[in-house]
Amino acid sequence: MFLAIFDLKKLLNMKAIAGSALLVLTLVLASYTSAFNIDDISAAMKAGDAEKLAKYFDDRIELTFPDKGDMYSKAQAQMIMKDFFEQNPVKGFTVKHKGDNKGAQFMIGNLQTKNRDYQARFFLKKKGEIQVIQDLTFELDKKVEN
Repeated sequence: MFLAIFDLKKLLNMKAIAGSALLVLTLVLASYTSAFNIDDISAAMKAGDAEKLAKYFDDRIELTFPDKGDMYSKAQAQMIMKDFFEQNPVKGFTVKHKGDNKGAQFMIGNLQTKNRDYQARFFLKKKGEIQVIQDLTFELDKKVEN
């Protein structure tokens, strides 16, 4: 009888440890996936690569520039970004701040182009297993424009 109770306690303890390990692994993988998306987005910005950037666009994305802004389909937004990068060759992109809140992420970065510098703000939301860009806003960098 004592042996059966001891084995039951041992089994329950092992299940608790396995459950805790699974939870930790899930959280680590979820945070890795999110960071991976932000790293990929940052790399696409540095390269001025609209096609790679568009991989992370939602089906509809709000895209805003200093002189215009609207909701666009993923394909339209990719073409607009391609034109933007062609007219403003990228010299560099630096992430200044990033964070998350309740499944959503944001990133703020400085985009240096041949013509002028911009502050780029990204808002990402979890869709299925990945984070997608729902809002991308470019503002003229006020430090450079003053």
